[in-house]
Amino acid sequence: MEKVRNRIKIARVEKGLTQEELAEKIGVTRQTIGLIEKEQYNPTITLCLNLSRVLDKTLDQLFWMEVNDYDGK
Repeated sequence: MEKVRNRIKIARVEKGLTQEELAEKIGVTRQTIGLIEKEQYNPTITLCLNLSRVLDKTLDQLFWMEVNDYDGK
């Protein structure tokens, strides 16, 4: 199973931003930022690009795909 992972919280804290401040800068709610940080919401590519711009990170630095080959047997 594939899962999108992220380092949004780490990058946000490095920039000295609260969830609310980051949300305001990219035009979403604080709750959306919280869900992204907890990996409970996969943002659109537009939102990813905005996060990348505001946090001064590349997409590769913020997001990656984790593949779990475990089949449960």
